[in-house]
Amino acid sequence: MRNTIFFTVASLILLVGCNSETNIEEPQSSSDYVWNLPKGIYPPRIPDNNPITPQKVELGRYLFYDTRLSFNQTKSCSSCHLQEKGFADNNKVGIGATGEHHTRNAQSLTNAAYYTTYTWANPSLGTLETQIIIPLTGDDPIEMGVTPDVEDAVLARFETNSTYAAMFEDAFPDVENPVKLHTIVDALASFVRTLNSFNAPYDRYLRGDRDAMSASAVRGMTLFNDEKGECFHCHATEHFSDSTANEKSFYVQRFFHNIGLYNTDSYGSYPEGNQGLYELTYNPIDKGKFKTPSLRNVALSAPYMHDGSMQTLQEVVELHSQGGRNVIEGEHQGDGRLSPLKHDFITEKNFTTQEKEDLVAFLESLTDETFINDPSIANPFSESQ
Repeated sequence: MRNTIFFTVASLILLVGCNSETNIEEPQSSSDYVWNLPKGIYPPRIPDNNPITPQKVELGRYLFYDTRLSFNQTKSCSSCHLQEKGFADNNKVGIGATGEHHTRNAQSLTNAAYYTTYTWANPSLGTLETQIIIPLTGDDPIEMGVTPDVEDAVLARFETNSTYAAMFEDAFPDVENPVKLHTIVDALASFVRTLNSFNAPYDRYLRGDRDAMSASAVRGMTLFNDEKGECFHCHATEHFSDSTANEKSFYVQRFFHNIGLYNTDSYGSYPEGNQGLYELTYNPIDKGKFKTPSLRNVALSAPYMHDGSMQTLQEVVELHSQGGRNVIEGEHQGDGRLSPLKHDFITEKNFTTQEKEDLVAFLESLTDETFINDPSIANPFSESQ
């Protein structure tokens, strides 16, 4: 009963809020697409101007894994979002088609359809469509590199391919000459919306399989959801993030938090060029604020944090045990535990050694082997398919 109460409280956090404005929006229909979701999990919100269809999803799957979508044909979306890593990768930061290293870690696409905001710290990116266009066409930094000067050449690769030409026609029957940048974005967004993971040991345990989780993981789950751990406040709902919504949601919230990862000047600042929400708002209280990422499949996607500066789950748990991170050497020295800008729930908790092990075991129980081995979302160009 106690765990049930905590999960209820965690779910309500999405409605109550964590230092963020709340927008009230009408729920959007998921159309007639058949979702393969467990009982009790609602489909994600779908934009009215991009209804999901099986044809779009399949086209998006091919495009997601195709290096022809990058300007120099060296990268695909899957280069930074690997299925076996929960659609994340193990690089510290993203690496674009030119080899340029970005400033931020590539986020997992697990259950990305449910996010209310995309990238690490941009509240204006509220749909997958608005997010996908950035890595596809942006030039600072270059990711896929489909800039205006090469757009026609990239599109021609798909226009002149008979298989793709037919797939675009099937996916967009009402669009004349359907091989366009916006149809590519719509197809990719449709595919990403199907990357849903709800069959981890944790899920099976909640559905009644008491052998699905170890005793240590169950203890970690209890700590995660009680007032000592405090984790559930921001890693809320079945998505383990407080910035999510589904097709039944009326309250759509976008939260960003400073967790005391840095404190370079004793005033809560993060390293220049990577200060999160502050880089858009220029409000000093927003320094170091980033979106709460989902924890699903988190054990697969090290390193962690927006800049990939933590290598293990043990380090992440230690930060939360201490109420911040004390960087004692290097150019970003400073005691994040003393940051005046860190979130109220980031406090010194002094987890015991056993509690730390239990929390890691719980996080590991969020790995969904079915999801990372699902052939329906795997690389269609693989010889094993």
